[in-house]
Amino acid sequence: MKIIDVVCSEGRTGFYFDDQRAIKKGAGHDGFTYVGEPVTEGFKAIRQAGEAISVMLILEDGQVAFGDCAAVQYSGAGGRDPLFLAKDFIPVINEKIAPKLIGRELTNFKALAEEFDKMEIDGHRLHTAIRYGITQAILDAVAKTKKVTLAEVIKEEYNTGKEIKRIPIFTQSGDNRYENVDKMIIKGADVMPHALINHVEDKLGSKGEKLLEYVQWMTKRVQDLRSCECYAPVFHIDVYGTIGVAFDCDTIKMADYIQTLAEAAKPFKLRIEGPMDVEDRQKQMEALRDLTAEIDRRGLNVELVADEWCNTFEDVKFFADNKAGHMLQIKTPDLGGVNNIAEAILYCNEKGIGSYCGGTCNETNRSAEITTNIAMACGATQCLAKPGMGVDEGFMIVNNEMNRVVALANRRK
Repeated sequence: MKIIDVVCSEGRTGFYFDDQRAIKKGAGHDGFTYVGEPVTEGFKAIRQAGEAISVMLILEDGQVAFGDCAAVQYSGAGGRDPLFLAKDFIPVINEKIAPKLIGRELTNFKALAEEFDKMEIDGHRLHTAIRYGITQAILDAVAKTKKVTLAEVIKEEYNTGKEIKRIPIFTQSGDNRYENVDKMIIKGADVMPHALINHVEDKLGSKGEKLLEYVQWMTKRVQDLRSCECYAPVFHIDVYGTIGVAFDCDTIKMADYIQTLAEAAKPFKLRIEGPMDVEDRQKQMEALRDLTAEIDRRGLNVELVADEWCNTFEDVKFFADNKAGHMLQIKTPDLGGVNNIAEAILYCNEKGIGSYCGGTCNETNRSAEITTNIAMACGATQCLAKPGMGVDEGFMIVNNEMNRVVALANRRK
């Protein structure tokens, strides 16, 4: 089966681009927007509409395979590629990449994906969002050629040795962190609530008191609303480095505070994502490594999750090799080609580190479906419900895709 044409269309994502640096500098809310001027290059406002590009591969039998180019909510921060705007990059795909895709045989995903993931134009790698979408489309095309699910293609080509089955789904609340917890409990989310704790004074509290109160509330809320005691979700809270800010990145002080959160979360397991952000890859690894070791020394029922500065496949290996975190978020758009997602999950599994197939609220239904297939095929520890922060939509997309894939794979057994 060959590719005979490439067609691109502009799209919207399930959330927004946010200027993380401006928010960390104290930008205030005005309704759903932010007040103030952006500080990261490319932004025209602190919050602006998320954009995507659908890349459609026309196959010689008339089938259409497609993937979506998308970038994370906090583009341009934490060592990432710059803001991804569709009008800037559709010409790049049409003029530079499409001619290299047309006429290609679709016999193997891994080799073709790696070729386009490593491709350079004028001496530069393609934007991560382009590599992300192009390789999604290639995976879909190979699956359509072989008439199997995307998960089955990954399982076979990467020899994962994993059964294709459901994995825990992690839902995210956005700023509506109270009402959305109720939705998560009703729908039986495995992991919750993300909570978006991205501001010390407003959300964490200058001494961490606001987040502590929230964890106490959430613990009681699950116990009050759950239909049976067998429902015991993991509490996974992304603090965007604010614990480090509040406690001067002091390992002992941060561990003391996290210990109080763990007590408040009992009997539920607690995960803290991004406890600090020291604005440097090496120093971030060292800070997270040391805090991980201290959490382990105390025997706390807490897992730390690496996020900022753990962006590429090489970053994932770097953090995993140094035990910087109990779990690593594989922030799917940041890795570029989706072939790297498979490699990253399998590397974490090999090292005994939790593999969180994450991404961003600022993706599309298509990228969510495709990365869910990869997470299942590689046996990730958990998978993000995306896009958006409304809970229902992202959970529906990922949950239903999981069930479809399991049903189809089981049919072929």
